Amino acid sequence: PGNCWAFKGHQGQVVIRLPARVYLTAITVQHITKDASPSGTIISAPKDIAVFVSLLGTSGGDLALGKNREEETLLGMLTYDVEKGPTQTFPLKNMLLPRAFSHVKLLVKSNWGNPWYTCIYRVQVHGK
Repeated sequence: PGNCWAFKGHQGQVVIRLPARVYLTAITVQHITKDASPSGTIISAPKDIAVFVSLLGTSGGDLALGKNREEETLLGMLTYDVEKGPTQTFPLKNMLLPRAFSHVKLLVKSNWGNPWYTCIYRVQVHGK
């Protein structure tokens, strides 16, 4: 407990650069259980999360030409449920964009009630 990626307040974001281009199929978010929490609550867990892919650099020569394309496409909205298990996997709608991406962005829109900070313990990206 406490060994997490924490950010101030109930909203935050992280962009993950993947080691290779990945055709995304799902994302897994992990938090601790209520039993493992010293306070007996997990109100710092994320609640509503938007998952985006970045089109940054997908056109090959754009970056070399100095064009900074930071277009993002929403692949899914998910809700981490504190009443379910600590590790939750959510399918993504990559069939709308049938191609591989090198960056994924998680935008945490809310948590389960902690006004000071939000914690994420693990994020896993699934795909081919």
